[in-house]
Amino acid sequence: MSDQAARSLLAVAALGGLAIASYLTVVHYQGGVPVCATNGCEIVQQSRYAELLGVPVALLGTLTFAAMLVSAALRKPFVVVSAAALALTAVLFAGYLVYVQLVVLDAVCMWCVASDSLTAVVALAAWLRFRHTVT
Repeated sequence: MSDQAARSLLAVAALGGLAIASYLTVVHYQGGVPVCATNGCEIVQQSRYAELLGVPVALLGTLTFAAMLVSAALRKPFVVVSAAALALTAVLFAGYLVYVQLVVLDAVCMWCVASDSLTAVVALAAWLRFRHTVT
């Protein structure tokens, strides 16, 4: 995959993730419940795992996806390397959150699964960009 294709994939996935994470952030601060096909979203979003050190996980996702979207527009090696590191951190955290949903809470949030999937795509695209940069 070319660097341009990886940048495009990164931008599209980050934009989708940004939309989902922003929605969940707004719902969190409004004290509401996300629109969901099951009650899993409510369980996950109102659990103690929905915040990290008092910061909503959805807000962390919003900031991460926004940073990744900006990084897709930039070609500086420092930005590409930083984005790859951020994406690796995000995908590891997403894996932890999937574990929490399945094992600890026994509830699955469809919005979270979509966000986690887009995080994996963002990480793949960021890795491809990193590979192009270092070779």
